[in-house]
Amino acid sequence: MAGGKQRRPVPDRARRRAIRALAARLGVAYSVAARLLDAQDAPAVRPLSIDEHWRSVFALREHRTFHSRVSDTRLATDLPLGRATHLTERFPPWRAQRMYDGAGRQTTLAMLYAVVAHESPALVPSADELAWVAELGEETAVDITCDALDRAARLLLDDDRWRLWTRVDAALAAGQSNADWRVRDAARTLGRELRSVSLRGSLDGVRHILDALLVAAYEGHPPGTRVRVLSGPSRDLTGTVVGVRWPAAGPLMGYQVRLDADLTVHAFAVDDVAPLDQPAAPQPATT
Repeated sequence: MAGGKQRRPVPDRARRRAIRALAARLGVAYSVAARLLDAQDAPAVRPLSIDEHWRSVFALREHRTFHSRVSDTRLATDLPLGRATHLTERFPPWRAQRMYDGAGRQTTLAMLYAVVAHESPALVPSADELAWVAELGEETAVDITCDALDRAARLLLDDDRWRLWTRVDAALAAGQSNADWRVRDAARTLGRELRSVSLRGSLDGVRHILDALLVAAYEGHPPGTRVRVLSGPSRDLTGTVVGVRWPAAGPLMGYQVRLDADLTVHAFAVDDVAPLDQPAAPQPATT
């Protein structure tokens, strides 16, 4: 406005707004959000390892209030959209290694849950189960309740990609005529996304998320873990876990590892690989 008093710019105003927004979104103190933002903005001296990446993510989540944790678990039990949102926030992209990444991860994950609900409704926990566990504020409790659902969603990604999208389309079409208005709304929302956004680039990122989620129950190695091969022709070679091999039920069968030597992906049994920071053989006791 001509002749009006102009507002004096404050250099840190945008930063303070960003910190307040982050603190509100995560339910943490302003000082905690400020440290996280500073860490994100600081130039990286070297890429973070997968352990360092998750430690930085989980350390922040540990500062959430109980109210914030309950809000998260309520979101995690809201199928299909809420759980997809929860997991993509809980397992953020690890862009240094181009893992857990890809535009549309949330939408793709929600579509997988919609397919499971359509094709195998018995795998979806009951509304009473979900409502009860949501109030505990414990993500692990929700994960246990949704284990069969999460496993089925992950196994869909082992199917032929073209057939997968056909199954997604069928599930969303059926959902739009479902008697439950929540299912109808979710199906319509996802149907619009399916028609307007290319989601193929998100499949690997969604696979990483579900592998990391499921493997935690077995204390296994999530995608991104650096490992050494312990036996066979590739003995002593190093590589990176890029996938986990799952049966329909029970413990994991093995890992898919991209070896440093040839950058190709090889399948290994669970006991054939170990983290790089773990000795390949028992070490003699020191005196």
